[in-house]
Amino acid sequence: MSTTMTPPGDPAAEQVAPQRSDRSPWHWLLLVPIVVVLLVPLYNKVDPMLGSWPLFYWLQLAFVALGVATTALVYRMTRRSPADRQAARDAISRGAADRNGEV
Repeated sequence: MSTTMTPPGDPAAEQVAPQRSDRSPWHWLLLVPIVVVLLVPLYNKVDPMLGSWPLFYWLQLAFVALGVATTALVYRMTRRSPADRQAARDAISRGAADRNGEV
């Protein structure tokens, strides 16, 4: 079995978008909002009240904020570098030009 490798400086290799790996340990944090909501015995109570809202209701709203914050954190920590984003945009525009028959 042989593998082909492109030599450094090969123009064909420079026109390929960088590989994207979605295997980041940051993605494990997305389980936090799911698991916390499933721990119902922790918040299945009336007291303490927040205004006239029992704990169960206002904590559900806090879980929504937890989910948003966790998703935003994972997004910020796993997004591509500016150079990778530009290389991907260039590869997409080259692919669109190839499909349209442009050079």
